[in-house]
Amino acid sequence: MPDPAKMVAAVEEYVAAFEAGSSDRVAALYAEDATVEDPIGTPRHVGREAIRAFYAESMKTGAKLKLEGPIRVAEDYAVFPFSVNLHYEGSDKRIDVIDTFRFNDASEVIEMRAFWGPANMHGF
Repeated sequence: MPDPAKMVAAVEEYVAAFEAGSSDRVAALYAEDATVEDPIGTPRHVGREAIRAFYAESMKTGAKLKLEGPIRVAEDYAVFPFSVNLHYEGSDKRIDVIDTFRFNDASEVIEMRAFWGPANMHGF
């Protein structure tokens, strides 16, 4: 069973890594064979290098994350609401998101799923 304190710390590092614009720091949170599905229903990014590349592309928008409520930890999941704030096509935008991180026993993220859609995109 993953350590709940390490799970919370991983979410906090995820937000901090975006603040720093570091896709390497984000990728380091993931297990080597992890998956990212962002948003739900899109093709998954599989493996740490593919995940790093996905985040590097996302960070080109200058996206910053802000937690919008407490991190919920249950079993091997951490779930957290947040907003993505970015400057895109000449104006400020916001996307309201809920992410789920599933962890292995080493407290590495093995699966991330992002829940958001058109109704959660503001200013686009």
